[in-house]
Amino acid sequence: MTVSAPEQASGAGTVATIRHLVAGSWTDGDGGELVDTNPARPSEVVARGKLAGTEELDAAVQGAVAAFPGWAATPFPGRGEILARAAAVLDANAPAWGAELAREEGKTLAEGVGEVRRAAEIFRFFATEGLRPIGEVYASPRPGEQIQLVHRPVGPVAVITPFNFPIAIPAWKIAPALAYGNTVVWKPASSVPLLAMRLAEALVEAGLPGGVLSLVIGEGAIGGRLVEHPGISRVTFTGSTGVGRRLIERCGALGRPIQTEMGGKNAAAVLGDADLELAVDQVIAGAFRSTGQKCTATSRVVVTDAVADEFVARLTARADALAVGDPTDAAVQMGPLVSGAARDGVLAAVAGATGRAGVRLLAGGTAYTDERADGAFLPPTVVELAGDDPLWREELFGPVLAVRRAATDREALELVNDSVFGLSAAVFTDNLQAVMTAMETVDVGILHINSETAGADPHVPFGGSKESGFGPKEQGRAAREFFTTTTTVYLKASGPLER
Repeated sequence: MTVSAPEQASGAGTVATIRHLVAGSWTDGDGGELVDTNPARPSEVVARGKLAGTEELDAAVQGAVAAFPGWAATPFPGRGEILARAAAVLDANAPAWGAELAREEGKTLAEGVGEVRRAAEIFRFFATEGLRPIGEVYASPRPGEQIQLVHRPVGPVAVITPFNFPIAIPAWKIAPALAYGNTVVWKPASSVPLLAMRLAEALVEAGLPGGVLSLVIGEGAIGGRLVEHPGISRVTFTGSTGVGRRLIERCGALGRPIQTEMGGKNAAAVLGDADLELAVDQVIAGAFRSTGQKCTATSRVVVTDAVADEFVARLTARADALAVGDPTDAAVQMGPLVSGAARDGVLAAVAGATGRAGVRLLAGGTAYTDERADGAFLPPTVVELAGDDPLWREELFGPVLAVRRAATDREALELVNDSVFGLSAAVFTDNLQAVMTAMETVDVGILHINSETAGADPHVPFGGSKESGFGPKEQGRAAREFFTTTTTVYLKASGPLER
């Protein structure tokens, strides 16, 4: 059923209507009921609608296939102009849409507004891609010949995104996909449908032709059908390692390229010469912003014995002092987790750990009993470990920080590597030799020196090693490696130019 475009941003107390963008039309879904609630106040409905069904998905893919030739033939700067206009729409709506993000996902208001502006920044970056070189020219060993490497779009791309950055992560997949001439069918996490709809709305307002982007909000089965759909050329996914591995296996069987950004268990090493005030500030930010619900969050800390007592005391005091509450309150520093189920899972993991030998709870770790008890709130939690433990190895995706001590700086760096994940790490030191050792030995995709593990910029590659990622990295010029295919052209004239 075709319906009108979504209404304007909804404020507190209002309920938005969720719709899907399918082959150029806003439509109601044919699936089950979708109710989007506020994790700070679960009784408050932020948005509601119907989930997409298989008919919407099939129509979306058909629309992407039909729209691809025209979009690919659109001059690169013309595509960029649409992305730039979308960035302007995002910037203009950042305060309202950021507030919706805080209500829908649980980030603080400042983080919500900042995320919408980050999405705009990503679109602006890729809007200028047409002004950069789009191919390479090589010398030929044969006279009168030139070798060119030409990058071409790949076709309809499936984009599958998680709840934790409901507009920024989609932006850093969708913007390059569109910039390089591909069409997109996007399935976001069904727990954050409103911000997904807002991003699609921005692109429609910017003049994106019908069918170039479709948004289908559905349950996991819709994602599986999308990945396997014969009209899809490539798949880009951000989410859990378990789901990512299953998608990699399926795409391998289909011979379909896939790019995945999966889990992380990111460590910060605080070495003997570290600026402790800086280290505490950055570790607190890395661990507890976004309520620890980001793949680059700091979830492990290794501190050298020489400074461990002072660092742990400062860290614990700062964690206890963080203001936790309604994320739309400007004074709040940490909001709820995305759902009560997420909160309960993290609480259970911490409770299980504190019953084991060698585990000491330093801050948080128990449910609230005040007015926050009904929401998905959890205190910032710090746990010190005497040795190995599941809290050291398993990704919790919540505000939990595991601390271990190391006898030497070298041992601290070795413990940073003690993980199957390899997304991000931080090292706090002014020792040049320690920095060089970290650069040479720490096996991660992103290494921070004297700053938090979290953070990404649109002009540089993003992605991890080991079990944190598979396929080409995202963002910056690295995005071209996934969203284009190359043709090597041997260019030679058939004969000399007549005089």
